[in-house]
Amino acid sequence: MRITTKGRNALKLMIDVAIYNKCSPVKIKDIASRQDISEKYLEQIVSVLNKAGVVKSIRGAKGGYVLSRKPEEYTVGQILRSIEGSLSPVEDTENDNSPAGIVSKRVWDKLEIAINDVLEGLTLADLVEWYYELTMDYCI
Repeated sequence: MRITTKGRNALKLMIDVAIYNKCSPVKIKDIASRQDISEKYLEQIVSVLNKAGVVKSIRGAKGGYVLSRKPEEYTVGQILRSIEGSLSPVEDTENDNSPAGIVSKRVWDKLEIAINDVLEGLTLADLVEWYYELTMDYCI
């Protein structure tokens, strides 16, 4: 399993929308500017996220994108799967019935469980919290 650039940028887009969607929908051009990602590329990503029901599109002059749910209701795994599809480390291990194939399948199964534990154990709210920890100015 390899997370593509599209998956990584989808996560950045979701973090940006979660942070900046306080008063009004977030515009793609603003996300593109803050994240230094092409608007056209973000439009492709947000289209997939919108179809998956992860974000909502608001039309009009004051339109943009908002989260469909609260940040704590999204896991990183859900977001990545909406873009990447399966996050399984290997494909089609079911047809290898040799002893070595069966044994190695156990490795891939354990790896998939570990990956899912991490990705399902982190929410968008956690990522937003980490963002604020990194960007907060401390004064004494």
